[in-house]
Amino acid sequence: MADEQSTGGEFEREPVPDSALKGPGKFWGMYAGEHAAGTEFMIGPLFLGAGASLQDLILGLLLGNILAVLTWRFLVVPIAMAKRMTLYYQLERIAGGSMVKLYNVVNGVLFCFLAGAMITVSATAVGVPLGVEFAVPEELFGLGQPSFTLLVVIVGAVIAVIAAAGYEMVARVANIAAPWMIAIFAACGLVSMAQMDVSSWTSLIANWDSAVAFVQERDPQSFSFTQIVIFAWLCNGAMHFGMSDLSIFRFARDKSSGWAPAIGMFLGHYMAWIAAALMLAAAIKLSQQSGNFEALLNSEGKVVANPGWLAAEAVGWTGILCVIIAGWTTANPTIYRAGLAFQGIFPKSSRIAMTLVAGLVATIAGAFPNLSAKLLDFVGTYGTVLGPMGAVIFVDFYLMRKFGLADEYSTHAKSSFNIAVLLAWVLPVAVGLYLIFWQGVFAAYLVIPCWIVCGLLYLVLSKVLQRPVPSYDQLANN
Repeated sequence: MADEQSTGGEFEREPVPDSALKGPGKFWGMYAGEHAAGTEFMIGPLFLGAGASLQDLILGLLLGNILAVLTWRFLVVPIAMAKRMTLYYQLERIAGGSMVKLYNVVNGVLFCFLAGAMITVSATAVGVPLGVEFAVPEELFGLGQPSFTLLVVIVGAVIAVIAAAGYEMVARVANIAAPWMIAIFAACGLVSMAQMDVSSWTSLIANWDSAVAFVQERDPQSFSFTQIVIFAWLCNGAMHFGMSDLSIFRFARDKSSGWAPAIGMFLGHYMAWIAAALMLAAAIKLSQQSGNFEALLNSEGKVVANPGWLAAEAVGWTGILCVIIAGWTTANPTIYRAGLAFQGIFPKSSRIAMTLVAGLVATIAGAFPNLSAKLLDFVGTYGTVLGPMGAVIFVDFYLMRKFGLADEYSTHAKSSFNIAVLLAWVLPVAVGLYLIFWQGVFAAYLVIPCWIVCGLLYLVLSKVLQRPVPSYDQLANN
């Protein structure tokens, strides 16, 4: 086993040794920084724009986030601490190097698109004092203004360099920024209620319903209680059901670190989402009072949630800084994960080089503003695509030996391609994508069905396709 110095402290292709394990504080800070961050400034207003009631939002987010925390703690952490490998290296041992490269391409690119949305968020804040317009084109891959694209390039370069410095740097940035950002989110919500002259629960509901009606007149939508619960639970489906955060929790010294996502869920995906939605409600009311809708509506007359502008309207320069840093702390670990995925494609490459490549792809994605405006759809889709592979790891860890099958089959059989894994992953995902794009099914609904089907298919196909491999006793003696 290589020592910590020779691996740069990252241990991409070996179990993390005891000497490199980290205490719970590193994880609480990172999850607070990642999930009370840039996505919150985009997703919160999208709930209002989609027509969700405030009562449904408050109760639905509570239930969904509890389920998300439990999934991280009891699905991901036990396997992460037992194996102490990255997601990508574990999959390589199960599925084979050639097959997992395909998964790593999909995984890395989708994470880059998510990081790109966060780069867009940070750029909106940089653009506020510079007078750079945040224009969202109708086309999904339509570019914004050239000046905005330049801001995206600059912000993306800074974020990529930080992510390339490794997990320790990513965690340090999050630890420093998280407490301050959480306070600013709360301040944004309180100031927004003051701007709406909220004096009671009744007046808060009235202002919310008025803002929803304003948006619905221009772009009718509906978002139910069930959708809110499922979205809150599974918007990070690739990270917990998909086991991506094995790469994070492999550094955990004890299981208590597994509760760290709670701070991100309840201060980020609960308080911050609601606070960000209230910023949009306040901006709508102020625009109605002043008659100035220039910053609120796009050229088609639809409401545009510009994170930088909304935060500036609420708390001024402090809000601008918060949006910049919030996008940064979300994109950092996401690009870090994507870099690990790309390194799985090119094992002899350095993690730093692959992280910089991931940063480049994310920056290109960030140049398309409409990607960030489609986050409610995108995160469900990437959970549907990436989540099912976590079922392969779950079944391999808990069930293979119980059914008389070899776990980590490709390693034991010296195979570079496990066809059982490919079929188990591709078949349910193909059906899921068909239902999303051709039947209009809400993407987050499909994460768990695809996960379950993938796991069952992997077990059944392995029973049919596995050939005998050396016994575990023989392997242990070699």
